[in-house]
Amino acid sequence: EPSYASDIIQKLKEARLIVVEGTLYPLLTRLKNDDLLSYEWVESTQGPPRKYYSLTPQGETFLSGLEAAWEEL
Repeated sequence: EPSYASDIIQKLKEARLIVVEGTLYPLLTRLKNDDLLSYEWVESTQGPPRKYYSLTPQGETFLSGLEAAWEEL
């Protein structure tokens, strides 16, 4: 499901992974450049448009591989 950057940070905090915006945005850019992530601009009723991120099909495949590797540990 598409997620806004602050939503991603919140989900990471819930998983006990502390990531700040200054770290997250370069990671999101790298994932996009590797075609693992895409984004779309969505108009907001309050303030400027928001950028929502989602995994590409290639990103879904990569994530599945990571999950499988993690389960083998």
